[in-house]
Amino acid sequence: MQISGKSNFFLELDWLLILIYLALVTIGWFTIYATTFSSEQVALINLTTYHGKQLLWILFSFLLIILLFSIEAAFYERFSSILYIISLGLLIGLFAFGKTINGQTAWYSFGGFSLQPSEFVKVTTALAVAKIMGDNLFDIKKTSDLRNVLLVLAIPFVLILIQPDFGSAIIYFSFIFVLLRMGLSIRLFLSLLVMTLLFISTIKFGVGATLLVSLLLLGIFFYYAYKRQRMFFRKYWPFAIGSVLFILFLVFSSNLVYKKALKPHHQDRLSLWLRMEKDPNKIRSLKRSFGFNNDQSIKTIASGGFFGKGFLDGDRTNGKFVPEQHTDYIFSTIGEEFGFLGSSIVVILFVLLILRILQKAESQRSKFSRVYGYGVASVFFVHFAINIGMVLDLLPTVGIPLPFFSYGGSSLWGFTILLFIFIKLDANKANEF
Repeated sequence: MQISGKSNFFLELDWLLILIYLALVTIGWFTIYATTFSSEQVALINLTTYHGKQLLWILFSFLLIILLFSIEAAFYERFSSILYIISLGLLIGLFAFGKTINGQTAWYSFGGFSLQPSEFVKVTTALAVAKIMGDNLFDIKKTSDLRNVLLVLAIPFVLILIQPDFGSAIIYFSFIFVLLRMGLSIRLFLSLLVMTLLFISTIKFGVGATLLVSLLLLGIFFYYAYKRQRMFFRKYWPFAIGSVLFILFLVFSSNLVYKKALKPHHQDRLSLWLRMEKDPNKIRSLKRSFGFNNDQSIKTIASGGFFGKGFLDGDRTNGKFVPEQHTDYIFSTIGEEFGFLGSSIVVILFVLLILRILQKAESQRSKFSRVYGYGVASVFFVHFAINIGMVLDLLPTVGIPLPFFSYGGSSLWGFTILLFIFIKLDANKANEF
């Protein structure tokens, strides 16, 4: 193992990324402290409190960073497949030795501490995808090559989904951005977008209305295609028939999935998010149950105004109005105590982090490092966008942490490893030929 090479390693480090990381982790810890603050317990270091445990995990994160920097950059590409297989083994082991919390068998328990393997599988999956796509012979337009990548993504997705942990599983859709950047046809992305819109429309407006509008829009498209090319239907009739059948299948299957596959509480959450319920009494009931977190979160953020109420002065945060505020809903604390101004600074920091990773990814000499960088940026973006969208009630509630903010050692370590492997690869690019 080495920290230095042909060039000065520490001079090659991207200190901007490191400073953004330190800023996010620091603000995140103070925010966790605010969510668990009480006048009876003000000690910063107390392992019986959430902020005390988080501080310990942050200190261990610095040791992790030193370890990651000490390992040769080539190790991550050379052993990516082995690391991926080991991480899958940890996921499978949960079904025999895992601890069930809130209906999810997603943790290994060690005394008073728990470890969530899914947070680390994101890293190994990003490495495995980079390994496959980093091969000079890889061609995303070849069915066999694309199938291999999708299989690498599908295995952890399914294993996490049956825990069941839909929030962690949905993150694997973030790799669609990597596939698109590496040359995947835009048609697949548009197909996924259409599928999502048809699913939402079917739930919101019903089968009849969705079919009517969809087929009408398709008919308009066919009309203009025919006007431009008189031989359109004779030449592209398989496409025309396939499009109609595709829409029919999606609409009817969406209705079936919603009514038969989704559990009642999932249906209620979607119903509340899509504003489908008209009965005021039922709406109030849903907001007191499935929508309680979102309702309280929005009120908490709104109460902060532009400048916020001040650190530790958030009365709704101190009053524990928002359940799980130290984890998935931690952004509501930022909104209340630091206001729109503080929230904007946090958002800007995340945007800078993601854009900087993308910028550095584009400059990589190694295709493996470049693809891995795209994967890192995509995972951070989806976590950031979905978590804040969920807290603001713009997206349905799913269990997705805000990177470097939400309480949890597994989450913090997972994101730290994900980022600093890339920083290590980037610092090493001067030694690549």
